[in-house]
Amino acid sequence: MTMTKLFGTDGIRGIAGEFPLDRHTIELIGRSLVSNLRAELGHVPSIVTGRDTRESGQSIEGALTAGATSQGATVRSSGVITTPGVAFLAKNVPFDAGVVISASHNPYRDNGIKIFSPSGKKLADELERKIEVDIAKWVGATPQNNRTSGDGESPGVDVNDAYDEMYQDYLIAHVGSGLNLAALGLAIDCANGAAYRIAPAVFSRLGANVSLLGANPDGRNINEACGSLHPELLQATVVNKHLDIGIAFDGDADRVLFVDNRGAVVDGDHMMLILAEHLKSRGKLKANVVVTTVMSNIGLEIALRKRGIGMVRTSVGDRYVLEELLSLGASLGGEQSGHVIFPDISLAGDGIITAIEVLRAVSEVGRPLAELASQLERYPQVLLNLRVLHKPPIESMPSVRSIIDDVEKSLQGQGRVLVRYSGTENLARVMIEGQNDAEIRHQADRIAAALRAEIGAN
Repeated sequence: MTMTKLFGTDGIRGIAGEFPLDRHTIELIGRSLVSNLRAELGHVPSIVTGRDTRESGQSIEGALTAGATSQGATVRSSGVITTPGVAFLAKNVPFDAGVVISASHNPYRDNGIKIFSPSGKKLADELERKIEVDIAKWVGATPQNNRTSGDGESPGVDVNDAYDEMYQDYLIAHVGSGLNLAALGLAIDCANGAAYRIAPAVFSRLGANVSLLGANPDGRNINEACGSLHPELLQATVVNKHLDIGIAFDGDADRVLFVDNRGAVVDGDHMMLILAEHLKSRGKLKANVVVTTVMSNIGLEIALRKRGIGMVRTSVGDRYVLEELLSLGASLGGEQSGHVIFPDISLAGDGIITAIEVLRAVSEVGRPLAELASQLERYPQVLLNLRVLHKPPIESMPSVRSIIDDVEKSLQGQGRVLVRYSGTENLARVMIEGQNDAEIRHQADRIAAALRAEIGAN
C-alpha cells in the first residue's frame, strides 16, 4: 500500500475533478472522517459544512456529504460562508467537526477541503494521517462495502440560512461590541468569494458607509483581478471616491489587507504592529510578544523591538502560528499575507474579525490608518515564485545550498534569505530582504537560476 500525502498546511488542495478532489475520493474522505471521528468520540458525529463561491463547491460538498452520511453522520450545510464562519459554527452550535470546501486565494479551478474541530483548530495531524491511510487502502477497492455511490450526481444538501445570520450576529454583537463606524467611508472588496454577503452586512450594521467591490460571484471569478491578491481596483476606488479605508478579503475571507486613504496597501506586518502597540497600551498584549512567520519583514521585528515587544517566528502556515500562540499564551499573531489570529476571540484566522480589530484600533487611537502604518519601516523584499514538478529538500541540493550561503554572507547581517516550498501549491519560493533593492533582486535571481538547474523550476 502506497500512502499519498493529501493534507498540506491548509487542508487538502487540488484541481476540482482530479485526484484527490474527484468525486470518488471525496466520498471516501467523508467516510473516513466519520469512521475515525466515531472511533475517537464514541458516537456518530455531527458535521457542519460550508463553501466558497467556486463552481465546483456544491458538487464537492455533496460528495463529501454522501460519504459522511453513508456512515451515519448528521451533516448540515451553511451554504456559502467564510472559512472562519464554519469554524465558529462548529464550536458554537456545536458540531463535532466543521468542513470547509474552499481553495482560499487560489484560482477557481482549484478547490480544497479544510476540517476544523469544535475548538476552532484545524484537524489534528494524527487524524489527518489516519484519513490518508484509509484513502490509500480504499481508492480502487472493489468489494461492495468499499464502493461509493457510482458515477451519478451526489445527493444535494439542505442549507440552513440561520447559520449565516448567527455568525453575523456574533461578529456584530460580540466582536464589534461598542464599535461605531459611522464616521468612516469604507470600500470593501470581497474577491467575489465567500464574504460577498456577510462582510458588507456586518460593516453596514456597524454604521459604516460601504462602497462594495468583488461581490458578484459567477463561480469562476473568485480572486480574479480583485480581492487581497489584486487590490488595484480597491486602491483606485478609495482614492477616487475620497474614502477613508479600503478592505480586501481573499476568496474564503480568512485573510484581509487594507488600503489607506492615499491608496497605499497595508499588509499583515503593518496590521500586527498597529495591533500590538494598541493592545500593549491597554495592557492586553499577553506575553508581550507577537508571533509571526519567517515571511514577515525584518522591519516589523525592528519596530516591535523599539517598542519593547518581542517577536517569535514560525514556519509558514497559520496552524504553526496558532500552535506557538497557544504555547506562549500570547494574544496576537499572524502572517504578512493578512492572516491574523486573536486566540482570545477565535482560534481560526478570520479576516472580518481582523478588520474589526484594526478599525477599532484606528478609531480609539484617533489617527489615520496611513499614519499608523507609516510607523513600519520596511526593508526591501524580493519574492520569486517558481513552479516545480517535485520538492526535494533544499539541503539535498549542494549547488543551491552553496549559492544561498554565499548570498547570506553578502548581506552581512543586514537582511534575510528564505528559500522554501509552498505548503499548498507546487511552488518554490525565494525570498530575500536587504537594504539595497537592486542587489537583493540580483541575488534572488542567482538562487532561482540554481533551482532551475537542479529541479527544472520555471
